[in-house]
Amino acid sequence: MSSTRVRLSVAAVAIVALAGLSSPATAQKPSIARLTPYAGYLTFGDYVTGPIGTRISNESAAVYGVQVGLDLARNVALVGNIGYSDSNVRVGIPLIGGLNIADSKVLLYDGGLQFRLPAVSTLGTGITPFVEAGAGAIRYEVRTGPLTTNATNFAGNFGGGLDLNFNRNIGVRAQVKDYVGKFDFKQATRFNLESKVAHNVAFSLGLNLGF
Repeated sequence: MSSTRVRLSVAAVAIVALAGLSSPATAQKPSIARLTPYAGYLTFGDYVTGPIGTRISNESAAVYGVQVGLDLARNVALVGNIGYSDSNVRVGIPLIGGLNIADSKVLLYDGGLQFRLPAVSTLGTGITPFVEAGAGAIRYEVRTGPLTTNATNFAGNFGGGLDLNFNRNIGVRAQVKDYVGKFDFKQATRFNLESKVAHNVAFSLGLNLGF
């Protein structure tokens, strides 16, 4: 009788231990806030197109920044972003290729909503697709020799990507984001040129930190 009780006690202890080992993976609370420092590549659309293929734009360049997100609901988050790129104002000329005419430092800042799809688990990690949209501004600091001018232009944005989550607190984010807006030539260069709507696309990879 006593040996039976001992065996039952040992079995109960084993069950409790196994439950304790498995519970962190099954009952883990999701993150409610995320901090994502990132780096990537920013391509600029044409601001002005002229005859025989001439155009004015910014030269494609590296972009660095950080995005923060705060969950409003299970699959909806409020996000804010700030990014920076050091580029050049470039005149595109057929046959020649192009000519840089000014240094252009670009600051991106915006806020919006992120909609997260249900996560898919594979190989011990969780993959969460998402889309987002918002609005903000692009600030240009244009420098030619000793002369520096600034222009701040409204820009809407939309994009999407994937979060690859290794656990609750750390993961990797791959994202593509399109900043849609006009470049104010009169404010930045004093030339009264009419700018077209440009699509400025950022491709980025970042470290996703959950809290």
